[in-house]
Amino acid sequence: MLPSVNSARDPLRETFAQLDALRASERRAAMATLVATTGASPRMEGAKMWVGEGGRILGAVTIGGCVDARIVEASERVLAANAPALVTMTLSDAEGWEIGLTCGGTVEVLIEPVALRDPADPVMRAYDVIRAERTAGRPTAAVMPLAGSPARIVVREDGTSVGTLGSPRRDEAARAAAMGALQHGASRAGVLGENERCFVELHGPATTLIVFGAGSVSMPLVALARTLGWRTVLVDARERYATRERFPEADEIRTGILGDIAESFTYDRSTFVVLTAHDYKFELPVLRAVLRRAPAYIGLLGSRKRGKALLEFLAAEGFTAEELARVHVPVGLDIGAATSAEIALAVAAEALAVRNGKSARPLSGGA
Repeated sequence: MLPSVNSARDPLRETFAQLDALRASERRAAMATLVATTGASPRMEGAKMWVGEGGRILGAVTIGGCVDARIVEASERVLAANAPALVTMTLSDAEGWEIGLTCGGTVEVLIEPVALRDPADPVMRAYDVIRAERTAGRPTAAVMPLAGSPARIVVREDGTSVGTLGSPRRDEAARAAAMGALQHGASRAGVLGENERCFVELHGPATTLIVFGAGSVSMPLVALARTLGWRTVLVDARERYATRERFPEADEIRTGILGDIAESFTYDRSTFVVLTAHDYKFELPVLRAVLRRAPAYIGLLGSRKRGKALLEFLAAEGFTAEELARVHVPVGLDIGAATSAEIALAVAAEALAVRNGKSARPLSGGA
């Protein structure tokens, strides 16, 4: 099982932590899921709030204020009736501003009763599957209808599924919607038929940062990554540098031959790779391994001139221009970074922007 990460910065791990905490003290809870918004919401669809039968509240569907207060009241009614409800709120400009919307808008929240200690409960069964797949590093998509009894079908990346929405037709439509979300890379609204709405909730593996090299930039980079909720792995050939004292927040520290270790990892769209070793004999074997795979980001610490020479060496070995273009060197966004901590910030920001397909331009609209 993967080492734990900061659950407050990892929404799915936060959901698991909330679920486990409630299960230890409550029999039933209402789970509220933000399924749709209009306006610029500070919370993404899929945000969760739990209201326990005993009154305990965990999580939030917005950033607080009027919406969350109303959801708590609605959750209590859902628990009393033991039946789900889709709550739609049309907000005034003042109410929208209170929760971070740029103006008034509409918020839709699905509230479902959950039997926390019943493994046959559709929500609990779904999260058991999602947790197991995530631990194995595989994404899933859970499909929930927005009307009727609580139901879930969880679809894996290979198209297999667990659970049912009650009929072969609905299950087939749900699998199609789930595969679309998996390919699109985001949770989104969907349809199961002409008039039946659903919400498709994408659950990916935890973001993993693998840092090759235990130098001065690597220490703040690993610490920052942990704060962001990323799983962190530190790799170096030198045992005296790759120590728990220097990297107390690393989830895993490995020492040995860097090329061999690089070959042992799985790389996918949730994996960031950063090389800070600054030595050809370490960098080349790692790049040979990584460039044959598909991490979301590859960053190399070094000057433009040095990076050009290294990439030309790999080109002579047969790596294509397209493959080599995936290596970001010099590494990081141009924010005028000078110190190790500032460089770490620039690297983490670039990795996140590349993975999310963003330009990294100022949100204010500047160049």
